[in-house]
Amino acid sequence: MKYSLLDVAAVAPGEHPGEALHGAVPLARAAERGGYERVWYAEHHNMPAIASAATSVLIAHVAANTERIRLGAGGVMLPNHSPLVIAEQFGTLAALHPDRIDLGLGRAPGSDQATMRALRRHAESADTFPQDVLELQGFLSGQSRIPGVRATPGDGSNVPLYILGSSLFGAQLAAALGLPYAFASHFAPDALAAATELYRAEFRPSPGHPEPYLIVAANLIAADTEEEADVQYQAALRWRAQRFLVRGNTELSDDELDQVLATPGGDHVKGMMRVTAVGTPKQAVDYIERLAERTVADEVILAPASPKRAERIRAVELVPAPAVDARSALQAS
Repeated sequence: MKYSLLDVAAVAPGEHPGEALHGAVPLARAAERGGYERVWYAEHHNMPAIASAATSVLIAHVAANTERIRLGAGGVMLPNHSPLVIAEQFGTLAALHPDRIDLGLGRAPGSDQATMRALRRHAESADTFPQDVLELQGFLSGQSRIPGVRATPGDGSNVPLYILGSSLFGAQLAAALGLPYAFASHFAPDALAAATELYRAEFRPSPGHPEPYLIVAANLIAADTEEEADVQYQAALRWRAQRFLVRGNTELSDDELDQVLATPGGDHVKGMMRVTAVGTPKQAVDYIERLAERTVADEVILAPASPKRAERIRAVELVPAPAVDARSALQAS
């Protein structure tokens, strides 16, 4: 079983986005020491609490400050971009950091409707997602689908592609194209069972992938004690309530946010975090193992959920990959 890490360079209250971006490096280094397979960064826009909008730039920064761990997008929202530009960006990363770059692809805008228009994206842009994936794949494999157009860098780089999804659509597309599939169960757990079952049932072998490869996501909150982990979990719920349920820039107190969490909207926020490994290191690992067994996953990608960066780093240190001894990982830090 492989462990990986999903990071959004979360911006803490009162913090500048630059601090969050620099904070991505120690988190990635903790994952590298802990034997994690990869770190992915998610493309979101117009979200003051998330600084990972320019995924390729952030990947370049972290790659220059780590040694071995794979890095990639989890993911690039392809309908926001030209496939050629993404091929060039990730081809450049692959040329600078050989055998370390991944490219996960999604079709959502990564924000709201107004931001979608600011991105010069139309509502129907997602309709061409399958064709855009194939076009991008052609640029990266050296078999361009557009005569006379090649990606430089990128042509023949064969940057590994992954399809991301939170519904059955992504599962069907990944299966049809014979690509690895990552399901966003850390915020959209409802379709987890149906999507993963469909992906395995309909998978068509491809030259690079004779067998399906499934990644499932889970939030991670691990601490030295169960009580401390529960405090962090409640803080994570309040952080999400503030982001998703409070309009404008009004900062609510903990008591006020707890009242918000007691509403139907709060139930939705709590439901988004239903797939969370929380507790002591043993409790977190037990949960991850049960999740992997239930979904027959090849890899679990963990999204550290505490609002505080030090606690996110500590969680990764406490839950190293199965092949790495926890004591050794902590001593290396």
